[in-house]
Amino acid sequence: MLSHRQLFFEHVAQTSTDPLALEIESAEGIYLYASDGKKYVDLVSGVSVSNVGHAHPEVVKAVQNQAAKHMHLMVYGEMIQSPQVRYAELLTSELAAQLNTVYYVNSGSEAIEGAMKLAKRATGRSGVVAFRNAYHGGTQGALSILGDEVLKNAFRPLLPGITHLNFNVPEELSKIDKTTACVVVEPVQAEAGIIVPDTSYMQQLRARCDEVGALLIFDEIQTGFGRTGKLFAHEHYDVVPDIMTIAKSMGGGMPIGAFVADKQLMNQLTYNPALGHITTFGGHPVSCAAALASLEIILRDELTQRANEVGDIFRQKMKHPRIKNVRGKGLFLAVDLDDVFIPDFMKYAAENGIIFDPFLFNSEAFRIAPPLIISNEQATEIAEKLLGLIDAFVNKHV
Repeated sequence: MLSHRQLFFEHVAQTSTDPLALEIESAEGIYLYASDGKKYVDLVSGVSVSNVGHAHPEVVKAVQNQAAKHMHLMVYGEMIQSPQVRYAELLTSELAAQLNTVYYVNSGSEAIEGAMKLAKRATGRSGVVAFRNAYHGGTQGALSILGDEVLKNAFRPLLPGITHLNFNVPEELSKIDKTTACVVVEPVQAEAGIIVPDTSYMQQLRARCDEVGALLIFDEIQTGFGRTGKLFAHEHYDVVPDIMTIAKSMGGGMPIGAFVADKQLMNQLTYNPALGHITTFGGHPVSCAAALASLEIILRDELTQRANEVGDIFRQKMKHPRIKNVRGKGLFLAVDLDDVFIPDFMKYAAENGIIFDPFLFNSEAFRIAPPLIISNEQATEIAEKLLGLIDAFVNKHV
């Protein structure tokens, strides 16, 4: 009989030529456990998914309870389901007044697609402004606004009418004009290497959109649910978007996404035509139950504050001659290394029990984004181990 490893490479579609290919049997808290018994520290959180930790007992219980009641009933939007309405009530109670209506989908890419459609429908315009080195997903619309040509060229033609600006450069905001339906922006650029914009820039962006009648869409797919030390990253700038997209940590480990807007704006998808946006599995009740439990945990246990406290520990501890910079907000951090090949260092760290990942558009840094439940003691221990691994790796490759 073929092993799981053999089956993985034989029958599971691969996204890269060199996956880590660790066979994980279980996960709990901040740790992953391989089939050979080896324990790994997770500094990735499934790319900002497992904010409340792996297999949080309250999330697991919510999934089990809802699965025993009912799973899929009908295409999204047709039946009243308790997990959907309870989650929407709690989420919107934590947001600005104009972010009061939730459209459920299945993933971040779908949330981006729905948000762009809504902006075009509401404004009657077709132009979309996005930013270089931004990542928004892999579907064709999301790929069209993704800010890297290497990942896009093989799939052209993509959507027309896309303008890319340089991030955090206010002089370019004049390119947003009356042909622009929407501006799609990450409040902290993730795959560029955790690039935090100036508050004044974000406020100028909001003002420019208001001036020309373009809708402002914040992609909070990676930055949401406490990751940056606020429930949502746009709170750092005192700026509210017209539409917000969410996914990843929304489901506490279960697949779900959404875009959020004002009721009057969202209703544009209800008529001319009806079913202006539709999804079969969006708002799946089991995923919504997990999302509700996850958000309750984040709020009750003040995990946004935990992100700030533990993030400060990493910033203070991660000092080394090869570390040029540690930047970010909360537990959304990038560590810039000098003259260290990140892919090789990532494999070396994995061999020694720490999982982190590189950035798509920054080859000189790696990500620190563990579950927000991580303790101060764990953070200190991990930071010290990382410093030791840098020393050992550099000495090995001299």
